[in-house]
Amino acid sequence: MSRNTIFLTCSIVLNLLLFHSWYFHGEWEQSWTKSATAEAEFVASISCSGHGRAFLDGSIVDGKPVCECNACYGGSHCSVFLPECIADADSGDPMFLEPFWLKHAASSTIVVPGWHRMSYEFNDDSLISKELDAQIRKLHAVIGNAVTDGRFIIFGVGATQLLHAAVHALSTTNHPSSPSRVVASTPYYPIYKEQTEFFNSEDYKFEGDTSLCNNNNGCKGNFIELVTSPNNPDGQLKKAVLQGPSAKTIHDFAYYWPHYTPIPALADENLMIFTLSKLTGHGGSRFGWAIIKDEAVHQRMLTYMNLSTYGVARETQLRVLKLLKVAVENEGKEMFNFGYQTMRNRWRKLSKTMSLSKWFSIQELETQFCSFSERVRGATPAYAWLKCEREEDKDCNAVLHSVNITGRHGSLFGAESRFVRLSLVKSDDDFDLLLKRMGTLVSQENNNDGINKIMTHTNEFIGTNKCTG
Repeated sequence: MSRNTIFLTCSIVLNLLLFHSWYFHGEWEQSWTKSATAEAEFVASISCSGHGRAFLDGSIVDGKPVCECNACYGGSHCSVFLPECIADADSGDPMFLEPFWLKHAASSTIVVPGWHRMSYEFNDDSLISKELDAQIRKLHAVIGNAVTDGRFIIFGVGATQLLHAAVHALSTTNHPSSPSRVVASTPYYPIYKEQTEFFNSEDYKFEGDTSLCNNNNGCKGNFIELVTSPNNPDGQLKKAVLQGPSAKTIHDFAYYWPHYTPIPALADENLMIFTLSKLTGHGGSRFGWAIIKDEAVHQRMLTYMNLSTYGVARETQLRVLKLLKVAVENEGKEMFNFGYQTMRNRWRKLSKTMSLSKWFSIQELETQFCSFSERVRGATPAYAWLKCEREEDKDCNAVLHSVNITGRHGSLFGAESRFVRLSLVKSDDDFDLLLKRMGTLVSQENNNDGINKIMTHTNEFIGTNKCTG
């Protein structure tokens, strides 16, 4: 046997042994993932007393990552409660789903090697993962909240980018002297006004409340109506107001998930926008998607994405793919039931507290049949739309500040200042503190009413004695 033949035979045997070791024992994979795994598990093991979290990309002290504490907690391990802190109910940061992902750490974890998707495009020259596109379609089929068959799907850096891309795509470009008029029904999500005015385009202008200029008032021009359903801030299921060839509609379905509302039917609108943040809670991943009927609108939105960010990061798409696979396990029952139960408990607790008050009120929402849960159920909104009922309380947010609560001012939503939006989607710590502080306000109200009743009764008694004495 020649030397070359011996060398070739040995090489084949060695490769077979390596393949056997990799396939049956995972040793090949572990040789380059074990250090990353060990690092991640070490950070995850750091105790933050249940009131914070350590992260791989967090601050390092003495060579170790340190805890990042929840609001109102401090100390090296987040064990110190800060009693004078503000109960922040302003932002819609959806941290209420964090316990679910802590429980499902193994199934939702990904490892991203240094060579992962280094190219600008996928192999088909697109910026969109075909597998993620298919997973999104599967998700909507499982939940039954949106039609995707025969529709185009486009990815964006959160719903915020997609909203502006949609306004751009639907705007009138041939008549700069008569820009499209962007409207939304009050109370509306503030970003609609802020974003439209910020970009200050000649093609579109924000006009405010839909009711101020609808078809019945004889208003002329092209309209782009933004419809949020369930609505942010009040959780109402909304429909478009404007009709006809001059009216185009963008449906913002960020909250159209079983966490927040019964799902009465499949949505089948021309342009629908969804976001990962309110679905799985991963606001920091900055991912959203639009479902579009019209190919020309799809192409204009695609051009906008290509020129602004050139697509969504490949690492983000990989992470979203993994998260959505977990979300649809067991027909979505586990994640969506967890989200629903959490939001239902929060809404019930707050509603019970508010039922004791004449000073404050929150919105009433109808019960409906939910096709996902296959039963009649109540709404479990992401936000409480709180109203100060006393005439003298012109600024309801200022009233809440008296007990260290901050919400989002009603005027930002195009409503009166006697309204405040309170976020119910933040962490357990945030919600518990909000509930406690609201309870304090209601107790003060009831105590004052009791004192007033006693004083009234006393004065009447004194007055009666004077008259008869």
